[in-house]
Amino acid sequence: MNGQDRKNIKTVLRVAIIQKHHQGTGELTEGVVADILTNSANHPRGIKVRLETGEVGRVQEIIS
Repeated sequence: MNGQDRKNIKTVLRVAIIQKHHQGTGELTEGVVADILTNSANHPRGIKVRLETGEVGRVQEIIS
């Protein structure tokens, strides 16, 4: 599934995100979606979400 389309992102999904300060290194953070922060239907760099741990980033990969 594509992390650029909002319709594919749901709360309680496990995803890999890239945080703003890791964009240079490409380091991904895995977690469970708590909130979807992007309002538009899609975003070329990934839908912005907040994980249950409080970390915010753009979805790069949907794990489950």
